[in-house]
Amino acid sequence: MSPAPEDPALEGPADGGPAGGVRHGITILPERPWQEAAPLWAAAEEMGFSHAWTYDHLVWADLPDSPWFAAVPTLAAAAGVTSTIGLGTFVSSPNYRHPYTFARDVLTLDDVSGGRFLCGLGAGGDLDAGILGEDHTLRERVDRFHEFVPLLERLLREDRVDHVGAWYTTREARTLPGPIRHRVPLLVAANGPRSIRLAATVGDGWMTYGGQGDTLDEWFSHVGELVARFDDALAAAGRGPADRYLSLDSSPRFSLESVELYAELAGRAAELGFTDVVTHWPRPDGPYAGDVGVLEAVAAEVLIHPGP
Repeated sequence: MSPAPEDPALEGPADGGPAGGVRHGITILPERPWQEAAPLWAAAEEMGFSHAWTYDHLVWADLPDSPWFAAVPTLAAAAGVTSTIGLGTFVSSPNYRHPYTFARDVLTLDDVSGGRFLCGLGAGGDLDAGILGEDHTLRERVDRFHEFVPLLERLLREDRVDHVGAWYTTREARTLPGPIRHRVPLLVAANGPRSIRLAATVGDGWMTYGGQGDTLDEWFSHVGELVARFDDALAAAGRGPADRYLSLDSSPRFSLESVELYAELAGRAAELGFTDVVTHWPRPDGPYAGDVGVLEAVAAEVLIHPGP
């Protein structure tokens, strides 16, 4: 959930200054050698984005033949070429991680970035799991996720953690030095009812790709239904307002087709109560194909000089 005003976490990226009613983020796929990728991360900060993200997979299904680099060292390197922008995983999953080893990665990224790390978490797809010889059903992956997130939360808040569960075990797990902020935000990606409840009860925020729809109206209609479910889950958990992140490019259209389309999508997200929206750095072809010039115009006209 959103931290209290006195919480040191507010000194981090969540204070990025919403433009047009929301904060704006951008995802940079980990497909480029660092010499080529580093200028993109620096540029995202210079353009005025509040947060920048990368995918956390072994292989991404939509680009199975693309070069691919690991998320954690990529974000550590990104911390070295930026100073203010939030940096996050979009999203990390239990597919090839134990909560304790990942907690060490989270603590390190938070330290290296000076308290700017945003930990996006999701149940994970079946491609990465299959590569490792695992054959879990969707229900099993969700069950595992529901053990992973609360245990990770404990490991980031407590020391000497003991846990024996269906999927994970820790014995006297030491967690020093602990996060340099009061909390490292755990942002839970969820579309299904069970995981939406998890986001509302354990997470510090909720992320969604919004589901399906052949038109923008259909897609936003479904997003609105998910928002209502999350609101109900928050109320049932007795919790207050939460940060909400929407992946704009899961809609039927790439948000950076034009400045006008981006502004429309961000505005509609704000009307539904989203605090944050996320787009993708344009690629020359394939997924998220687009013109970097449109991205630069969005930064100048929407992020820096939002309309009334």
